[in-house]
Amino acid sequence: MPAWSVIPPWLPVKVLDGGMRQGHRWIRDVHDFKFPEIPISRTREVDTVILGGGIAGLSAAWRLQQSGFQDFLLLQGFEQYGNASSGQWHDVHYPRGAHYLPFPTPESTHVQEMLRSFGILTGNDLGNINSYDERYVIHAPDERLWLGGGQYWHDTLMPPAKAGTEEARQQQRFLQFTDSLKGKRGSDGLVLFAIPVAQSSQDPAWRALDALTFDQWLDREGYTSTGLRWYLDYSCRDDYGFGSDRVSAWAGIHYFSSRVHDREKARQTPLLAWDSGLNFMAKSLSDPTLVRQVAQSAIHMVETQDGVQVWSMDQRGELSLIKAKRAICAMPLHILKHVFPRLRDYGFDVDHDLPPHVPWLVSNVWLEGFPREVGDVPLSWENIVYGSKSLGYVVATQQWIRVARPQYSAFTAYHSFADQAPEAARAWMASATPYELLKVGIQDVIQIYGPDLWSCVAGVEVMLRGHAMSSPVPGYLSQKGLLALRAADQRVQFAHSDLSGYSIFEEASWWGWQAAGRIL
Repeated sequence: MPAWSVIPPWLPVKVLDGGMRQGHRWIRDVHDFKFPEIPISRTREVDTVILGGGIAGLSAAWRLQQSGFQDFLLLQGFEQYGNASSGQWHDVHYPRGAHYLPFPTPESTHVQEMLRSFGILTGNDLGNINSYDERYVIHAPDERLWLGGGQYWHDTLMPPAKAGTEEARQQQRFLQFTDSLKGKRGSDGLVLFAIPVAQSSQDPAWRALDALTFDQWLDREGYTSTGLRWYLDYSCRDDYGFGSDRVSAWAGIHYFSSRVHDREKARQTPLLAWDSGLNFMAKSLSDPTLVRQVAQSAIHMVETQDGVQVWSMDQRGELSLIKAKRAICAMPLHILKHVFPRLRDYGFDVDHDLPPHVPWLVSNVWLEGFPREVGDVPLSWENIVYGSKSLGYVVATQQWIRVARPQYSAFTAYHSFADQAPEAARAWMASATPYELLKVGIQDVIQIYGPDLWSCVAGVEVMLRGHAMSSPVPGYLSQKGLLALRAADQRVQFAHSDLSGYSIFEEASWWGWQAAGRIL
């Protein structure tokens, strides 16, 4: 890691917290509010109120709207779109959170319906790039791996292995095994590893994997090669926040075996991406329901004989009261436990059932021009450093089809705090200086380009995501509290990717879709 002095002292650094301080002040740390007695600026009545404007809440609202049900209100929260928010530098949009969407699986019918409605999915072969609007399919060069202590690039994220070596044999054995599980069904007839995860088989022989960490399973099966183990650990960090030492073995295998249409022609990448990341999908879901959204956050909810009452706060600190027959709670569970104290009545023990939430830094490097590439290797959409504990960076303008490179661009660098206790990492994030955040957040970008980087950098935006995603640790598949919230079918519905134990678009939208279906 370069010394701190390599970062220019003049560099503008903007730090955002995604509404964290507001949430702490008005939700977590409020103890003395007597809600029935405090003054409110407005009272509204509606059939259904949706708490949370992330992908789960937007998916619920979109499905209600598409079905002709319009008597609902969506509270956007302190950060509109949550992990799907985005920023802008000149004419460049960039993600402040999630940045891509894989081609939908056969079980993800809800995502298929969304993509067809938006004109993105036009064909019937889910694994064929010709079934999608070509503007949104990631094109080559799509990925590369920084190797040899910074001497050269490799064109796939799996580290190269010489034919006939033990490294090559183990890589091939692992990929053949996980490939053989794609679409395979358990004793109950369901797919072993499905997306959404709730559609997966309950076959006890395979569910037993959830009692182990991924590392424990890899050790047991004799996977010891350095390159393969680094790649599997990187994959877990990238999708789950925690590494292979803490993630469930079932989840580790699920990562590789749940997408059944990945067997494609060489160099075709089964991913959809936009310069703004998943903000594109969030806005597409949001636009039809904007008239039924308000820029407020729910801070307290109680059940009544007639339904629910929700106190919500706007950016100025003014309170409104919403009376509804039903509610869809699409907030992260670590927030919802403060907003809705009755979670225990629904079978969820807030002291023991909360999934661990891994903190992340999402850092956007604003560029005017581009730094020189080593060996003149073309810049890729995704750029990863072998051996790093960070997660590399993606390029916002890589999907732009132009004769010449654009004048402005952004590198979005990701870092999950997989090697620290989440509470300790959040405490450090809250107290760190902008340059301390930068030293961690863009360490891979600095390692690749060195001091030459700064000739192109106009500034950096660092997004703090203290509870970025829940992580599927051993036991998450049978976690009673999450199973209870999934099954709840009363006046209060629950919808968030937390219910799946990990955070991807397909899971969040699934629970919003399910909740809306129960309302309908």
